[in-house]
Amino acid sequence: MHAVLIEAHYLPSIAYFSAISQAEKIVVERHEHYIKQSYRNRCYIKTTFGRQHLIIPLTSKHGKPMIDEVLIDYQQKWLNNHWRTIRSAYANAPFFEYYADDLEKVLFKKPARLYDLNVELLSLCLKWLKWKIPVVESLSYEKDPIDLKDLRSVVNPKKTGLLAEFFTPVPYTQVFGATFEENLSIVDLIFCVGPSAAGVVLDSTLEK
Repeated sequence: MHAVLIEAHYLPSIAYFSAISQAEKIVVERHEHYIKQSYRNRCYIKTTFGRQHLIIPLTSKHGKPMIDEVLIDYQQKWLNNHWRTIRSAYANAPFFEYYADDLEKVLFKKPARLYDLNVELLSLCLKWLKWKIPVVESLSYEKDPIDLKDLRSVVNPKKTGLLAEFFTPVPYTQVFGATFEENLSIVDLIFCVGPSAAGVVLDSTLEK
């Protein structure tokens, strides 16, 4: 696989990284309209209560704003709540202390735009995985891109059946409970298995 085109998610899922694992370059879609109820502003982690979503509240905009126009609503106390929830969920995870500071620094930069936060988090996650894949932004919107593998919306909470084309869950030891929760945010995998995370992602990738 050469270059892939994909949208930016908030703390992306393991399947997201399976999708891009064979890429030589990642092109992040900057010229799309924001899509509600997607992974662009939410992710899933595992807490003592089981699978739990974290949602970034956004300032309301009429119509269909472009993704790089969508602003994060810091009037709501979501950031402290997210960080407190993450700490509570993973404080006892084997590798939390090795990665937590990096994540806290990015989150608490408090960028105004959702797109900017997501792109910086993507770069951080790639660094954790030790994947030296260049990340660039799309220059314009293309319905049918040429010379790019179009992965936009393949990791979609409303179309989970698409995942079977490139992703199969690989169990690993999680913090809470005996029931394995599949395809959580990559932070669950990172905090639980540390440097082995990249291997788990690659094992879950059907397209070798």
